[in-house]
Amino acid sequence: MVKLNRIYTRTGDDGTTGLVDGSRLLKHAPRMDAVGAVDEANAALGFAVLALEGEARDHITRIQNDMFDLGADLATPGEDFSPSEMVLRIVPAQAEWLEQRIDALNEGLEPLTSFILPGGNEAAARLHLARTAARRAERAVTALAEGEAVNPAALAYINRLSDYLFVLCRAANDGGKGDILWQPGANR
Repeated sequence: MVKLNRIYTRTGDDGTTGLVDGSRLLKHAPRMDAVGAVDEANAALGFAVLALEGEARDHITRIQNDMFDLGADLATPGEDFSPSEMVLRIVPAQAEWLEQRIDALNEGLEPLTSFILPGGNEAAARLHLARTAARRAERAVTALAEGEAVNPAALAYINRLSDYLFVLCRAANDGGKGDILWQPGANR
């Protein structure tokens, strides 16, 4: 269990932050950008969950916990992606859980005939905001992976998350009936 007695430590006043392994890194380094983008996406999920009920609310809360796991994974540099008692890593089962939810939600949705505009009802609009934050986090994580080792299960998880949020948006929009379809060139 994490125990936080003090919120400020002054150790970051020099523009660096500590990683799980004790090393320090510039706060604007790609690894910290990825961790920060994951944190932003988690905050957007917290905003979305306020408009949800039942199973969807429970699922988003579970995902918020996974997002902390993801942040811890990204804050642990190295090439050993095996989880242990001391090292928290995303595992393939977390992305597989998202895939199962995607498949279950998608069964009840009509096939898309056009791209959809973000919105519909309040829950869907909040979920679309979380979805775009998750996509930004994915871009930051893949940018990090371009130059440093990143857990493949973490990459799969953040990619699958935005897919899940997309189908959850549609489900929240009355099973897709409330989706607002894009009309290409409609205002020319």
